[in-house]
Amino acid sequence: MTSPHLEKRFGSIAVEKGFITIDQLTRAMNIQILENVEKKNHRLIGEILLDLGFITRPQIDQVVKSLVKNPY
Repeated sequence: MTSPHLEKRFGSIAVEKGFITIDQLTRAMNIQILENVEKKNHRLIGEILLDLGFITRPQIDQVVKSLVKNPY
């Protein structure tokens, strides 16, 4: 059973808006998982995408605004 609030995540919205590709999202997610396994500080996907140069701050802001408008 899927929670309704988990259906739209940051990465999904960023892909839908054309800000990033699925490959870029997958790369960022793999980094996030690896860092979590290595017990490093947890970073949000947006932060990782920004550090990789795949997304800009204004694009992050647009995605976050979409999440706030439609949290579920």
